[in-house]
Amino acid sequence: MNDGPRASGENADDPGMAPASSLPGVGPSLRQALEKLGIVRVQDLWFHLPLRYEDRTRLTAIGDLRIGEAAQVEGVVEAIETGFRYRATLRVAITDDSQHTLVLRFFHFHRAQVARLVPGARLRCYGEVRHGQHGPEMVHPQYLVLQGEAAVEECLTPVYPTTEGLGQKRLRGVIDKALARLPPDARLELIPPTLRAPLDLSSLREALLVVHRPPPQADLAALARGAHPAQRRLAFEELLAQHLGLKRLRAQVRSHRAQALHGDVRLRERFLAALPFTLTRAQRRVDAEIARDLALDKPMLRLVQGDVGSGKTVVAALAALAAVAGGRQAALMAPTELLAEQHLRNFRAWFAPLGIDVAWLAGKVQGRARKAALGAVAGGASIVVGTHALMQEGVEFARLGLAIVDEQHRFGVQQRMALRDKTRAADVMPHQLVLTATPIPRTLAMSVYADLDVSALDELPPGRTPVQTVAVSNARRGEVIERIRAACAEGRQVYWVCTIIEESEQLIAQAAEVTFSELSNALPELKIALLHGRMKPSEKQATMDAFKAGGIAVLVATTVIEVGVDVPDASLMVIENAERLGLAQMHQLRGRVGRGSVASGCVLLYQPPLSSLARQRLEAMRETNDGFVIAERDLQLRGPGELLGTRQTGELGFRIADLARDADLLPAVQRIGAAMLQSHPELATRLVARWIGASARFADA
Repeated sequence: MNDGPRASGENADDPGMAPASSLPGVGPSLRQALEKLGIVRVQDLWFHLPLRYEDRTRLTAIGDLRIGEAAQVEGVVEAIETGFRYRATLRVAITDDSQHTLVLRFFHFHRAQVARLVPGARLRCYGEVRHGQHGPEMVHPQYLVLQGEAAVEECLTPVYPTTEGLGQKRLRGVIDKALARLPPDARLELIPPTLRAPLDLSSLREALLVVHRPPPQADLAALARGAHPAQRRLAFEELLAQHLGLKRLRAQVRSHRAQALHGDVRLRERFLAALPFTLTRAQRRVDAEIARDLALDKPMLRLVQGDVGSGKTVVAALAALAAVAGGRQAALMAPTELLAEQHLRNFRAWFAPLGIDVAWLAGKVQGRARKAALGAVAGGASIVVGTHALMQEGVEFARLGLAIVDEQHRFGVQQRMALRDKTRAADVMPHQLVLTATPIPRTLAMSVYADLDVSALDELPPGRTPVQTVAVSNARRGEVIERIRAACAEGRQVYWVCTIIEESEQLIAQAAEVTFSELSNALPELKIALLHGRMKPSEKQATMDAFKAGGIAVLVATTVIEVGVDVPDASLMVIENAERLGLAQMHQLRGRVGRGSVASGCVLLYQPPLSSLARQRLEAMRETNDGFVIAERDLQLRGPGELLGTRQTGELGFRIADLARDADLLPAVQRIGAAMLQSHPELATRLVARWIGASARFADA
């Protein structure tokens, strides 16, 4: 693995590769603050892009101010008042030529400040206008005491991501110095002109200058949406850099040798014959795709997308069986102990009759048990199931042949690489199988998983009944509780999911503990239990075991049960404050019921009034049970930010690109990416280093 961007095409004629500390005024303390933001080189400052903009290019008359909007005003102090009744408050009234008054309110102030804000002083203020007791007011506006005439700003004021101890003014100053070193277009551009010309994109230099210092006439609404042509130019290059990084990663991994795993037909037949179900067509198709990959001496890099309950685990087990038959180890890593333990139980039930041991390694495995587990892994245990603990120091596999990562959106690229590197068999690289129950729309899969082949389990096992979903206002809570009583009287079990653990004044949400007390009082005849992430692992497991065994009728839980918990007799799911959840998460939770043959239901309990977005999400949940359709709707409604989460893309978090908004750029990104990798590999490497910085190192993995 290379040691950083210098190996990634650095060249002495490139001013962007000079250290940020070479800029005037960047001493040790400022350098350290910049490093916290990931800014090491001058070009990191060019691509440290604004979060938003403030318009200080004009003055607004106080009489023309609009509530809820930010504005810049100028006025003379008419009166000043300090009060200490409930909390220290400074109120300053200013007026301007429009003869209207604006109140400035401060809760944090000092004597010197008050001494300067005297009647007759002329102030220039910028802030958001709010309703006050006596008309419009600004709370803690930015202000300047004017000594004479002062010009307004010449361009929109950028607001940057920053860190403690580094103010906006100082950061803007150092970015100005970096922008002064921007080279001419021909030297700055890394996308060859022949590839760029058909796209009608502005020059990179022009785009950077506009995004950092938009002119007064710039379309502020377009900038806020990320739809300005200058932002689109940068988004294109960022998407291209990310795509090239993942393609380079794929090429690097595929350049290594892997152990060809052909499996054992008789072992497979014994395994399949013992299963209490037959594989679906989709499972057989994906199993065949995986088997073809494993039979090659190049590392498999495959993602299996499958809706909740589509049978990903058994497909992963068949892949593990092929590794074991080939004399190699298989490791399965899951994000939570609850999910990992469920995989452990399934694998042990399936593999014990075949004489195959399954080792267990998680954070809670300590002392002698941990030492024994580490010894088993290093000694060649056939199959190992665990959590992030599999990636920790001291864990070493004898001959890892297959690394399986479940719930890919909880892990990044780096973490997959860390698990892959845990083998002592340096001559070969393990195959990689990635599973996710959060289907990704094809548009996103092309970009986010450019390093993986994608398989889809798009068929549910027979006998699974669609879950009937209804949305109910919290005002009808009593009816929902009665529905629970009726369902439990028929021998069914119920989940009631809450989105926070304890009461919070800021959130209008019923906490799990409050709901647990409420249901216990309302349904004294039923056994009700509580499950949340702060409980000890042993307590969580005991509660889940009791629920699975039927000893608990109603399980009040937080979203800790979102993935992987399988209780066939649970047929009713109540999701509290459903309006606060995204579609993908609601769908994951709903997937906990409908796993048996009994008709199941899901109640989306919401707190009115509903926003337009929340209403559309609840409607989508009522309309379909198909996870792939849900994923497309989720993307349409709110973009990929929440859908993917920063964890999904690993270190490749976007600064300016938005996969939903900029989806139309992806075909060109793929086309130009392929051309650059083939004909301009050095430029491709420099482009990845420019946008991804130190994280680009994984591209040399």
